[in-house]
Amino acid sequence: MTFDNLEVNHREKTGESEIILTNLDELTNWARANSLWPMGFGLACCAIEMMATFASSHDLERFGIFPRNSPRQSDLMIVSGTVTFKMADRVRRLYEQMAEPRYVISMGSCSNCGGPYWEHGYHVLKGVDKVIPVDVYVPGCPPRPEALIGGLIKLQEKIKKQQFKEISR
Repeated sequence: MTFDNLEVNHREKTGESEIILTNLDELTNWARANSLWPMGFGLACCAIEMMATFASSHDLERFGIFPRNSPRQSDLMIVSGTVTFKMADRVRRLYEQMAEPRYVISMGSCSNCGGPYWEHGYHVLKGVDKVIPVDVYVPGCPPRPEALIGGLIKLQEKIKKQQFKEISR
């Protein structure tokens, strides 16, 4: 009985195989990077662009990104808009309720550095990184959906390079 006609033998002869060699870090990071669940925290005009990014015309689900409304189901916070001192406490509280490991994207000039209000606005926080750690900054006023998609891809690249020791902050 010969098995020359079987596909298995053909793979063995050509050197192809179905075995994947990897380590636990790479496998875990691949799964995390390709299944981001962002919680949108829209505060101003940047939130409209964030909603446009989540709309069907950009199809973020092809990247494994599925928006959630609850901080307990999210591992990514997208802060889009002007963060005031009054709102900073709520941003911090929602960040602490998120699942570990958690990531933050700061979207737009207002959340990055205070935007046009930083000089004369006594109530505006001079960047959301004053209250929570930020992983990726998306510049613009307001940034286009393509810029946010670029920031999400940059975050996925960053996640794929992590090690388990880096995850616990």
